[in-house]
Amino acid sequence: MIILDRQAVAANESRWEKSSTITQGLSIPLIIEVVSTNWRDDYAHKMIDYEALGIAEYWIVDYLGLGGSRYIGSPKQPTLSVYQFIDGEYQIKLFRGEDKVESLLLTELNLTAEQIFNGG
Repeated sequence: MIILDRQAVAANESRWEKSSTITQGLSIPLIIEVVSTNWRDDYAHKMIDYEALGIAEYWIVDYLGLGGSRYIGSPKQPTLSVYQFIDGEYQIKLFRGEDKVESLLLTELNLTAEQIFNGG
């Protein structure tokens, strides 16, 4: 899921109206990926691309604990990874179980990782 900032799109994205193309990270404050069997794309390839664009926050919802242990730890378990763009690079926070999820963008969010995994 990609969240767009309409004001930033209108101000900064000259290609949006003709081709729905985004080129500026400021236009996309948040991207949320749900992990499937192609977890390497989410943890490595997409993260590098989103960091290069300066996307403010990137969430990886790994509700089955499929990701590599270098990304979610060992033993593997369901993990929500929140990447926050700070000082030009992503800082990563991992949330599991009853950990309350922290977001720089969604400051009023009051959910645990488990609630997100269960759709609650």
